[in-house]
Amino acid sequence: MDVSVTSRCPGLYCGRLLVNGSVEGECGVCPRGERANHEKVCERCDESPELYDWLYLGFMAMLPLVLHWFFIERYSGKKSSSALLQHVTAALECSVSALVTLLLTEPLGLLSIRSCRVQMLSDWYTMLYNPSPDYVHTLHCTQEAVYPLYTIVLIYYAFCLVMMMMLRPLLVKKIACGLGKSDRFRSIYAALYFFPILAVLQAVGGGLLYYAFPYIILVLSLVTLAVYMSVSKIQSFKTLVAKKKRLVVLFSHWLLHAYAIISISLLDKLEVALPLLALVPGPTLFYIATAKFTEPSRILSEGSSGP
Repeated sequence: MDVSVTSRCPGLYCGRLLVNGSVEGECGVCPRGERANHEKVCERCDESPELYDWLYLGFMAMLPLVLHWFFIERYSGKKSSSALLQHVTAALECSVSALVTLLLTEPLGLLSIRSCRVQMLSDWYTMLYNPSPDYVHTLHCTQEAVYPLYTIVLIYYAFCLVMMMMLRPLLVKKIACGLGKSDRFRSIYAALYFFPILAVLQAVGGGLLYYAFPYIILVLSLVTLAVYMSVSKIQSFKTLVAKKKRLVVLFSHWLLHAYAIISISLLDKLEVALPLLALVPGPTLFYIATAKFTEPSRILSEGSSGP
């Protein structure tokens, strides 16, 4: 279907190309890295991502690393000396993948990217907003309006998978001799499952995750910290500092708390978020202060001794 050059392009994301300073062609999808402006002309995205955008990318980059660490810890065995080296290797894989992804994203060879600003939730789901001006023909204008926040995550996951398959099997084969042949590769098998799940999650729910990730981090980090302290029977500061591993887990969760608070307080005004960071140790202090009152054995003993 033709749309006349003098008319305004329909829909939210349809536009015309700008060639040598003049608007040419029919209404349609803008090239990758461009987006239709208010005049419905395709305009190159040359803005730098906002702080919130970088925090979102950091969250999506952390997901495979945290899952790697979880499955390595689960399947490496309590007495396995290979766990630490596998943790370091997983961090190296994700770090190298992130660097390569940034270097291959425009502008090429730089650790910076140009992006289109996210304006609303529909920017993530342009395929749902293809207009039908005459209610018969559909004008297809599906594009990456949030360039490159949508595809850069998928590219990063692909590099993570490639790096893992290049490094981890050889490493595990040499250092995980204390485990059975079927057990030593279970953390790698787990990654082969969760990477497709993460890719689908980004493809389908990227827009929802973009707006919800600070609250997801905050809730999950609070729940997992409470579960860990309960399972480890940490009810005082003495038991908390008894093992170095417990301190590592604690500080890791505190970093996640701080990450979530900065993301929720939003964007470039860090001076607003800094006072709120004093709340980071709050859940831990509250748990230790109240744990003795909720001990199941104490509740059962008090119930049995009652009238």
